[in-house]
Amino acid sequence: MNNTIKFKIDGKEIITENGKTVVEAAHQNGVYIPTLCNFPGSFSKGSCRMCTIKVNNRFMTSCTTPAAPGMEVESNTPEINEFRKSIIELLFVSGNHFCPSCEKSGNCELQALAYRYQMMVPRYPYSFPLKKVDASNPKIIKDQNRCVICQRCMKTIKTEKGEHYFAYLKRGNVLEVVMDKELGKEMTDELAKLAMENCPVGSIIYKEVGFVEPIGTRKYDKQPIGSDIDV
Repeated sequence: MNNTIKFKIDGKEIITENGKTVVEAAHQNGVYIPTLCNFPGSFSKGSCRMCTIKVNNRFMTSCTTPAAPGMEVESNTPEINEFRKSIIELLFVSGNHFCPSCEKSGNCELQALAYRYQMMVPRYPYSFPLKKVDASNPKIIKDQNRCVICQRCMKTIKTEKGEHYFAYLKRGNVLEVVMDKELGKEMTDELAKLAMENCPVGSIIYKEVGFVEPIGTRKYDKQPIGSDIDV
């Protein structure tokens, strides 16, 4: 039985296996669709909306939309790119993303997306919320000012028993992602470093190792985000 399906993104024919999401199929075929909350190996929830596409004149998140035979997808259009840019701007004004002082600068996906979508000055007013920096854990610093509530740490950083190190605290506009203090005491160095790597911004920083790689030589200093996918 043939498990292959075909559809189009911006007129380009995409060939993939049945059951793949649009964003997975796109990346397989060298088409970049930006994401922040989506992460390989974790369940997609479409919370950040960066991967928004248009199908049959309806906006949808490509990380939660299954690819279907004959589907016509719009992604790289002025309308959608402007929508993505507005999301980046909203994330910048809702927290402290002062890139020159951040240890994740050059390795930060939000910063790299701002460059890709040519964000110069946000069109929205800065909210300057007062959020805490939690340095009580022996391995990591959790800076709530830079958290974009992407859930990556919640979905990927677990104990061997499947217990989650990170979880939501509070609700609405004061929602935070915090670490379980008891589980956090047992976190290994390897898992702490993985938590920092999986975080798309500078909200999780591994302690006592700052600016190991000089600015100018980091991941997105070398090549723009998505250039490993675009062909």
